Parts: sequence; C-alpha cells; structure tokens
Amino acid sequence: MIFSFFASVFAEFAADFLGDPLTSLLDAMALIAVASALAFGSNSATLHRKLRKGTSMPVAYFDCFAGAAGDMIVGSLLDAGADFEALKAHLSRLQVPGYSLSVETVRRAGLAGTKFNVELHAHDHGHRHLADILAIIDSAKLPARAAERAAKVFTRLAEAEAKVHGTGVEQVHFHEVGAVDSIVDIVGACLALELLDIDTVRCSAIPTGRGVIKCDHGVMPIPAPAVARLLVGVPIAEADIDGEATTPTAAAVLTTLAESFGPLPAMDVLAVGCGAGTRDSHHLPNLLRVFIGRLSQGGGADAVVELSANIDDCTGEVLGATVGKLLSAGAVDAWACPLVMKKSRPAWMLSALCSPADVAAMEQIIFSETTTFGIRRHACSRTKLSRRHETVETPYGPIRVKVGSSPAGEITASPEFEDCLAAAASHHVPVREVLASAAEAYRRKGRP
Repeated sequence: MIFSFFASVFAEFAADFLGDPLTSLLDAMALIAVASALAFGSNSATLHRKLRKGTSMPVAYFDCFAGAAGDMIVGSLLDAGADFEALKAHLSRLQVPGYSLSVETVRRAGLAGTKFNVELHAHDHGHRHLADILAIIDSAKLPARAAERAAKVFTRLAEAEAKVHGTGVEQVHFHEVGAVDSIVDIVGACLALELLDIDTVRCSAIPTGRGVIKCDHGVMPIPAPAVARLLVGVPIAEADIDGEATTPTAAAVLTTLAESFGPLPAMDVLAVGCGAGTRDSHHLPNLLRVFIGRLSQGGGADAVVELSANIDDCTGEVLGATVGKLLSAGAVDAWACPLVMKKSRPAWMLSALCSPADVAAMEQIIFSETTTFGIRRHACSRTKLSRRHETVETPYGPIRVKVGSSPAGEITASPEFEDCLAAAASHHVPVREVLASAAEAYRRKGRP
C-alpha cells in the first residue's frame, strides 16, 4: 500500500513539474512525509501498550467535519494503528462469502487518508432481517465486546427503521444496510475499536449534507428518514456539502457507540487517523478524522439529559420494572423519588439520566411502561472522575476494583459489588466479608 502511494506521488510530481516546479516539489515532499510516517510509525501493538500505560480510559474521538461513512470509520481506525491483517482474520469468520478486502492510501483535496475497500464478487440482495444479521454476528465467535457493539448498532438501526415504516422491529428487513459491504463495515468498525482496545467513543456534531438521495424506496430527502431518526438528540452540524454527508451505516455506528457529542475533549493524543471516502471534492477533504488517546486526568466533563415524570397512578411493581428496563437499555442511571402532587396525592418522580443520543429510546420506555402523559427534559453538564478497573486477588478469588482519579491523584476505590456478591455466594460467606477483603487487598498494593 505504501509503495503504491510513493509511485503515485512521483507520477503526479513528474506530471506537474513543468507547470509549477516549486509547488509540485513541496507537495510531493509533504506527501512522502505522510507516507513515511504510515510506513515506519508505531504499530497497533505499540499503540495498545501506550493506551494501557496510563490511568485513564482509552478513547476514540471522531471528528466528522466532512461527514462519515462506514468505510471511512474503519479506514480512520486502520490509519490510526489498527492492524489490517488482524481485522481481516476476524471478519473472515462472518458467514457472508463473496467479498474481498483491501486498503490503500489516497488523497482527498490534497490530504492523505486510508481507504478501506470492500469489493463484492457477486450481487448480494441485501434483504436481511435483524435476526439474520444477529445470527451472523453470533456464529462468528468474535471478541465479546466487538460482537456486543455490533449487535447494538444493528438493533438501534432496526428500531429506527421500524419507527420510520410504522412496523415492528422483527418485521424490518434491511436493504442497503443489510448488504454484505455494510455488514462488513459495521462489524469491521467494532472490531477495529476492539483491536485498539478503545473503552470510550466520543464524537463531534454530525453534518448531514443537503439535497436528495436515491435508494431502494425511491428518492428521499437528506438526511434520509432512518438517518434523521438516528440523529434525534444528537447535535447536527451545518456543512457546505451537496449530497449525503453521513450515511445510515455511519449514523448507526456513531450514535450507538458514542457516549457524548461535542468538541474535542481534554485528552492525551497518541495517534490520529484519517479515513477516506469515495468522493473527492476540491473545497473540503472527504475525510473522517479520529483522535486516539487517553482522557486527561479528572475524567473531564460531558453532556447528559435528565428525563423526569411525576406519576401518581402507577404501582410500585411497575415503577421498579421500568427502572430496570431503563438501565438495561443503556441509561446512565435511573431512579424514583417520593413526592406529593396536586390534590395532596402521594406520588413518585421517575427519572433517568442518559446520553443525548438515547433520549428518544428512553422516553419511549417511560411512555410505554408507565401511565404518564408527559416527560420533562433537562440538559445537564457533569464533571467526572477518570475511571479504571484493577483486579485484586482475595481468599474468595479475583475481584475487580473500580478506581476514580482526579488530576491530584486517586480519589476513591470501590470493589465491584456484583463480583463480591458472586464470590460470597460461591464461598458461602457474607458479602460484606468479601467487600472488606477486596478493599484490604487493594490497600495492600500501596494505594490510598
């Protein structure tokens, strides 16, 4: 890939030299420097060690200044250091034959980026149901977190399609996004994140483009209906782009996996990658940038939405089940507080904290599970400690400890209760004994 890029650089240099020798020489030198960095830069193993060396969580921040597509997400992560051969090996387990993969370094508006190509050897009808795709993912025996992320992406996309077409999730059949190349792009993005051991995904505001697009359902406005549904609760950026800037595949991946949307967070950047799209315009590079690194100590701040509803005619059993369902669906937290409403009626305030991208899904749960007629929204900013997990050995087996840090150092450490509960059950001891043992084991490691 690198050597073909060198050849193309020298070919363009030779063609342009007579027109403007100095400019063409400088242009060629810059491109050679980029290619050299790609050829001789740190590999994914080195990057992985750097990411895990610090005390804060590895993060990938996607800068969608020109939009995004599934192949651009994969390309950016490969450009940042994910190993292409390892990615190919994992993807080969998918029961979707008839394609080949390649990568190449290309230029978009003069800037270099990695193009991830999925070449189909035969026409694929692409009409698969969600159950079909989930079965493909499950049977591939992929790394657990990558498989879980991929399943969440397709499930979220199916929910958006069901809402658009007024049908159930099980009736949705994917068209373009059910095709082999889209399956490879989505699963490939989740695998590339896993190869880099990324714990947290964040994203910029997302541009949609403008105009109309042709698809299986005919001519549709941009953003397409499913994309518009996926972007509910997500900041949209204005961009001077004619046509579709963000594809359904990219919208599904980014809105499902990103914990927050906004400007580049405070972080220690270890790598930057650029994934190239197919189009090449002169006024804006058709690239997706990803910043790989560690969040700065202290965890930083992010944006969340607090949803609340006052309910005076719902049973405790139903409210408890709703809290559980909200948490299972990805709410950051969910709770119920007693209060007194109008006419002196005892009632409950049901609340949930979630990312902006999950607002619609959380509201749907609250409306469908309870008797409320309205839900309040409150946008919040929060400051967080940096979090990481360490495992300590105890007489009851290994227990994970969650450690919180600020710029001043470690602030708190708490044994994971579920680990302690399982260990207590298997050893027939009170859970508080396991909690105390894990806390003491962590203190013995020389930490406060």
